[in-house]
Amino acid sequence: MKTATVRLSDVLLTALAPMIWGTTYAVATELLPPNHPLMVAALRSLPIGILLTAWSRQLPKGIWLWRILLLGSLNIGIFQALLFVAAYRLPGGVAATAGAIQPLLVVWFSWIILNEKPSKLSIVAAIAGFVGVGLLVLGPTARLDRVGIVAAIAGAATMGLGTVLVKRWKRPVSLLVFTAWQLAVGGIVLLPIALVIEGPITHLSTTNLLGFVYLGVVGTGAAYALWFRGIDKLKASAVSYLGLMSPIVATLIGFVLLNQTFTRIQLIGIAIVLMSVLIGQQTNRHRKR
Repeated sequence: MKTATVRLSDVLLTALAPMIWGTTYAVATELLPPNHPLMVAALRSLPIGILLTAWSRQLPKGIWLWRILLLGSLNIGIFQALLFVAAYRLPGGVAATAGAIQPLLVVWFSWIILNEKPSKLSIVAAIAGFVGVGLLVLGPTARLDRVGIVAAIAGAATMGLGTVLVKRWKRPVSLLVFTAWQLAVGGIVLLPIALVIEGPITHLSTTNLLGFVYLGVVGTGAAYALWFRGIDKLKASAVSYLGLMSPIVATLIGFVLLNQTFTRIQLIGIAIVLMSVLIGQQTNRHRKR
């Protein structure tokens, strides 16, 4: 069997997606309406998903009707709902640390679904990434909430499973159309939940609209397209390690824009996470086709 060449550009473009997602916290707190996290999650994906689907004039058919329903729910709808449940019930550091278990879960899902037996190095890298994120964002006074912890881990498992299934099934259409379908389905799944729990947003300022445009076009449409492209080009487990870049970017933005400070423990955490990401990419060297 022939070994496929993995280009550095593919890794960097894929890493750009979680780095963009790392800006979400600052955008949400500074530009978007407060107290509507589920509605914000629905509105960040549904409009751009519908617009791109309408522009492409393509809809899923046959077996891809239920596959897209499942993928859109896992990668966007259910994942976002669980993410915001965790964010509301836990401090950000605890939620991010629980979510950092995703690379370990993706390694496990890849073994079961893709028959990719993990190396010891990949397992060590996943555990190191989890520890590094904990050092980066987990404060000494962090409170633990059982429901929040379960939601954060379930959210990581949901998107981890979605990532592996995207790799398993191979998209039948262009990257843009495939992304649009999932964004639309995810938004449709989320919208009724948001309306029941939170109600509609009654007022939108110009700042809010700018925040939604950025979050929809860049933070969702472009970022998810880069993420799904990366799943095409790289191993699913290698892609999941790149997701650890998100809490690093969120922490750096807090330092640069929100006048937050770094401790020595956080700097050690950043170093461990970056090392985990680099080691995780070594799994690409064994990718075969």
